[in-house]
Amino acid sequence: MDKYRFLKVFYNNTVVGTLAKTPDNLVAFEYDNEWLNKGFSISPFSLPLVKKVFLPKFEPFDGLFGVFNDSLPDGWGRLLVDRLLLKNRINPNEIDNLNRLAVVQESGMGALTYQPVHKFEAPQEESDYDKLATECSKILESQNSDNLDELFKLGGSSGGARPKILTKIDGADWIIKFPSSQDPKNIGEQEYNYSLCAKECGIKMSETRLFESKICSGYFGIKRFDRQNGKKVHMVSVSGLLETSHRLPNLDYNILMKLTLELTKNYQDIEQLFRLMCFNVFARNRDDHSKNFSFLYVENKKEWHLSPAYDLTYSSSFNGEHATTINGEGKNPTTEHILAVAKNIGIKEKQAKDIASDIKEKCSLMLE
Repeated sequence: MDKYRFLKVFYNNTVVGTLAKTPDNLVAFEYDNEWLNKGFSISPFSLPLVKKVFLPKFEPFDGLFGVFNDSLPDGWGRLLVDRLLLKNRINPNEIDNLNRLAVVQESGMGALTYQPVHKFEAPQEESDYDKLATECSKILESQNSDNLDELFKLGGSSGGARPKILTKIDGADWIIKFPSSQDPKNIGEQEYNYSLCAKECGIKMSETRLFESKICSGYFGIKRFDRQNGKKVHMVSVSGLLETSHRLPNLDYNILMKLTLELTKNYQDIEQLFRLMCFNVFARNRDDHSKNFSFLYVENKKEWHLSPAYDLTYSSSFNGEHATTINGEGKNPTTEHILAVAKNIGIKEKQAKDIASDIKEKCSLMLE
């Protein structure tokens, strides 16, 4: 496999700019001149739309800007990439992040793609979810899978700990998840029920489904919101925007509120984030880290908005604490902590109380 030192960054077939590896192992970025005239900032705080060579810090993303790190798979996806590299007699430890971006090809999260690409075998897609779940289980148990190329094609660009595939259903792009070795067998049904409850709580989510299985209660699927009307939608996580690793529990909802207001300048986005915070508290989803909040760029309006919610399910997270604290409290947040966050961002007390009370009641019914 050739080792690239330069990559072109694309957004829906338009050149955004160039990535280049420096002698000290940083990945510099420069916008293309045409993009400077007609494009937008792909990461407003780190990469403003100006003509210059941007140099990242080495930490926390090994010399990569956060918006590009968002394109890289972690967890399950990284495991698949490493297994595929080993199968092709390539040492994964010798492949830097620039070249890992070339492995992502077309299926990464969000809209950014990278060329040239590192191509691997692309077998025909498998539609038997039980079979795919079994093959995923083999990978997690460090056994050999005969379907490694297929699993890579379907899920090699995905993040998160749980195995998943990226697939098309009725012409639309979907993500379907399978249980990890740590999950209960009914994790798919649980996440589906969480999605239904979240929607009842006024939280925006993409269409979700529970796909049938003969070996468990079903597989959770969610329609991709970074694919709309045949186009890819630019997306950046809070982790990418703030250049902070999601593995460090260093966020508070007060910070997320201020970030959302600064980026979107939209009250509806603030209310959505408040509802999501309430849901995470009362439904005990404590895996609310910085990669589980994202923003989408609406090109025709030239606006940023909070993305629909995703990855909502019961979780204890870091030592039983919220990855993102609620007015400084991570272990036992109360309604008082929630209302303090609301007050700090300017949500009226009565409205905040009504929303929190309604979501608490709906979550209690779900958890019964």
